[in-house]
Amino acid sequence: MKLDDDSEEHTLVTSPPPTRAPGRPRSREADEAILAAALDLLIERGAGWASIEQVARRAGVTRATVYRRFPTLTDLLVCAVEWEYRDVDPGSMDWPDIDSMVTAWADHLGRPRARRLIRRLYSTVDDLPELLHAYHKAHGSHRGLAVRTTLERARAAGQLSPDSDPEILQQMLSGAALQHLAAHPDTTGPEEVKSYFLAILGQVGLQTSPIPRRSTAR
Repeated sequence: MKLDDDSEEHTLVTSPPPTRAPGRPRSREADEAILAAALDLLIERGAGWASIEQVARRAGVTRATVYRRFPTLTDLLVCAVEWEYRDVDPGSMDWPDIDSMVTAWADHLGRPRARRLIRRLYSTVDDLPELLHAYHKAHGSHRGLAVRTTLERARAAGQLSPDSDPEILQQMLSGAALQHLAAHPDTTGPEEVKSYFLAILGQVGLQTSPIPRRSTAR
């Protein structure tokens, strides 16, 4: 069954249709079907193999319906990425400590669909940088700030060296996440992902108990 709000099928009526304002109403159901189809194709095949025609077929709408909402495939994919992260609450990333942060990371990277989507987004950095920009705007920038804040808390609590740089550590962890996505299977579970990040943080001096402060007395 088509979800199309622009169907060209006609049926006989016994009375005149009700009068309505010019233009056709938008269908939220069709909108979401289009965005979901675009996201699925991006994950399954990559941006280079997706097309408006394929999206329309999978969503159960006409190509005209898709084009009416999204003038280009890039516009559609950008909106699909933003739609995927529409429910992200920056407040949920207010992690009280590193263990909470790493647990959240492990939960996210322990999901095969999330792993595949992130890989697809980073693979478009040269040809469709708009997609990666949309990801960072919808999710990445909030997460990056939350990670730095958590690392600053850990440094203040004495779990990291007072000489450590939270911004550099945040970049190291981001690189480690991409390495994990590239080198480990998508069947890797959250516990294994968490152990991976804790091992990396251990290499930069993470302590489960506070690091004794150096005495300033001479």
